[in-house]
Amino acid sequence: MTDLATKAAPDAATPKGDLFSKFDGMIELRETILATGVEDPYNLVMEKVLSPTRAICNGRDTILLGTYNYMGMTFDPDVLDAGKEALESYGSGTTGSRVLNGTYQGHKECEDALKEFYAMDHAMVFSTGYQANLGIISTIAGKGDYIILDIDSHASIYDGCAMGKAEIVPFKHNDIEALEKRMRRLPADAGKLVVLEGVYSMLGDVAPLQEMVAIAKKYGAMVLVDEAHSMGFIGENGRGVAEQQGVIEDVDFIIGTFSKSVGTVGGFCVSNHPKFDILRLVCRPYVFTASLPPSVVATAATSIRKLRHGANKRAHLWENSKRLHEGLVEMGLSLGTDEPQSAIIAVIMPDLERGAMMWEALLKEGLYVNLARPPATPAGMTLLRCSLCAEHSTEEVDAILAMFESAGKAVGII
Repeated sequence: MTDLATKAAPDAATPKGDLFSKFDGMIELRETILATGVEDPYNLVMEKVLSPTRAICNGRDTILLGTYNYMGMTFDPDVLDAGKEALESYGSGTTGSRVLNGTYQGHKECEDALKEFYAMDHAMVFSTGYQANLGIISTIAGKGDYIILDIDSHASIYDGCAMGKAEIVPFKHNDIEALEKRMRRLPADAGKLVVLEGVYSMLGDVAPLQEMVAIAKKYGAMVLVDEAHSMGFIGENGRGVAEQQGVIEDVDFIIGTFSKSVGTVGGFCVSNHPKFDILRLVCRPYVFTASLPPSVVATAATSIRKLRHGANKRAHLWENSKRLHEGLVEMGLSLGTDEPQSAIIAVIMPDLERGAMMWEALLKEGLYVNLARPPATPAGMTLLRCSLCAEHSTEEVDAILAMFESAGKAVGII
């Protein structure tokens, strides 16, 4: 009796009903990693950003290989000039939502730039890419509807499903047969939305959209594709994987973000659906959120228009991706894809502890990458996620490879 009572008693240091107790496992894991003496990989400070590819990080001159700045637009002179002009002309913010006082001329121009870029009839700009997924998914698919999604979908997609209270039907990652099997079992007359991503951000692998969109349409489903990690880079005009695989006309909604290739912050949805504009009145994350500052939409619109003519940058980025992928494979490192499929190259680590050690060793060499860990990563993997930029020179890619080799040998992974 005494032993059982002792075991059942709550820790004296933890108040009864402590709402933070659910995080104890993560707190312990973080403390264990930091106790080894490594720098905190989730508390990096960039004291000064020098260019799209370099910054002073924790006091060191560092090559940036984990910023998602795929097309290097953050320092484009035209983009910066547009932001400065809008800041001086319209002020620092709108202090209101889009449906009240938060729609300025710049917001309409940004949506016009998106419509031109995608050659679509409608565009909505959100304050973040996360809110774009949250808002569109939760609004168009609700209770009684079905959302069929890849099990490796982004958190914003899952959160949109939860907010809308639709029935979630997950299928195995990039598995065409698994998708069809799920679709076959659903009621024929039910509302169905298939949600896919062009490029999956953890491994950098591309979805088989051509086959999956055909299956969705076969069973009467609408299709939403998140092109956050492919817009600007993949496809002849930079419209993403849907364009590259020839199914952009069959996709009902494309979601994207300004915080990757566009080089600023915000999110969007484009569509040809004739009833699309009603979403401006019924989409809660759009209606009840302050709109983006005028300077932000001005930089976004300018960047988007320039990305239409970014063929040379796209070609160079592909060369960077191929060069880095090939060099890492030659070192004997395990990568997330057999061939380079995007600007993301994931280096698989043996475990979290050695992943953190490798991350720190690279930082000391002068290279910043992302340390990605469970539960964000698929199959419980620890990854060093590299995201290349069109502004990385060939010499910088060669320097990156030399840093990986030096750090890998120091840590004992190579």
